Amino acid sequence: MDDPTQPYRLTPPEPDSLPIESPAPAAAEPSAEPHAVAPVEAPTYSWSPEAPRQAPTAAGAQPGWASGSAAMNPAGMAVPTEPVTPVGAARTPATGPGRGTILATALLSAVLASGGTAVVLEGTGVLHGASAAGPSGSGQAGGQTVRIDESSAIVDAAAKVGPAVVQITADGVTTDPLGGTIPSEGVGSGIIFDPSGWILTNRHVVQEDTDTIASQLTIELKDGQTYTGTVYGVDTLTDLAIVKIDATGLTAAPIGTSADVKVGQLAIAIGSPLGTYSNSVTSGIISGTGRTVVVQSGDQLNNLIQTDAAINPGNSGGPLLDAGSNVIGINTAVAQNSNGIGFAIPIDIARPIMSQALANKPLARPYLGVRFEEIDLQVKQQEHLSVDQGALLLSSPDANGQTQPAIIAGGPAEKAGLKDGDIITAVEDQVLDTEHPLDLVLSGYAPGQTIKLTILRAGQTMTVSVMLGTRPAS
Repeated sequence: MDDPTQPYRLTPPEPDSLPIESPAPAAAEPSAEPHAVAPVEAPTYSWSPEAPRQAPTAAGAQPGWASGSAAMNPAGMAVPTEPVTPVGAARTPATGPGRGTILATALLSAVLASGGTAVVLEGTGVLHGASAAGPSGSGQAGGQTVRIDESSAIVDAAAKVGPAVVQITADGVTTDPLGGTIPSEGVGSGIIFDPSGWILTNRHVVQEDTDTIASQLTIELKDGQTYTGTVYGVDTLTDLAIVKIDATGLTAAPIGTSADVKVGQLAIAIGSPLGTYSNSVTSGIISGTGRTVVVQSGDQLNNLIQTDAAINPGNSGGPLLDAGSNVIGINTAVAQNSNGIGFAIPIDIARPIMSQALANKPLARPYLGVRFEEIDLQVKQQEHLSVDQGALLLSSPDANGQTQPAIIAGGPAEKAGLKDGDIITAVEDQVLDTEHPLDLVLSGYAPGQTIKLTILRAGQTMTVSVMLGTRPAS
């Protein structure tokens, strides 16, 4: 088990490594589901009054966020619920006010002079709040300017979502230098997404270094109540897991969508930094999207949201919120030896497995069985391609330097007739581009679902139907 004060470390992916669509390895070899490699921003990283209670969801009913709306999942498709028995990356655990001196001085002459100025400004309307620039931007609604008060948004988010954020203490064992085992403990965070005790967190929060589930989970609510938690399942695609506690009538967080996240917008993080300061709230902005990082175990995480909101060890598994108090991501990692570089998994990637859990189905991800590289202008020039976006199916070396084929033997892609060198330009009606990479689009489908791929082969465009398989656990 990891020391709660030591975050997981992330290392940048090798420049020549390519995403693959087969199971995520324990080394830096591309993972099994299509994973596009993007440049990493920093050389070394690390994981990392109460709102009214909501009425319990009726038995068998689905919450609003699980309605399958196109705006609420990565590919704009119906949320999949078809599954497979899950398996299991290591885990990580999950500050005082500053002082300032305000000097106020007023000269009588200055006061008198300002009076005339105020009269002029009053006449122009500049002093009215509706004309002043708000702290976090503005929008249009019904022809009128709507502004968000950043401070109020943070206060509201803390009050509304705070009761839905839990602290997770995972007990297990770790190996000592002599080969024996010693007890260990890690602390992380989680978010209640359904009033019946369903919690979303990070996989590394509930697993030990040996990729086994922690022997015991203790879930503590904001009001101090504690429950014994069980791991319902772990995600085979990215660093997510779902935990269940025996409780009803809990406060559940509003689930938003990450599809509309914009760089520069307000971001709010809540969690238990250092495993000590429960329900701590920090804020910042969205610094970037579509980031890729590699954790110390070799697992690669793709399509991450980058934020400068303070995220520390123990925040792992806690929510990243927008100005409307909606969950848009799950905090998962921070850059070591730097300030203001944290990462969260977009909530739209988590949505399918959340729906599977509520439907009492095993967690499962779709599988195409390819290795690919996202096409940009640089790849276009290097490979002499005719297009500047899409997914190029390409052989690539593994961690041992052995070349692995673009089309994985026996996989759905091979059965559908895809070939090395093919370029996938669209999945159904979704064109692949930097905002819609292949792996992210595929995550909106379910195993067993048949999809239509638009392929560019030797200058000719064709359509291929593929029945998706189930992503292997390892």
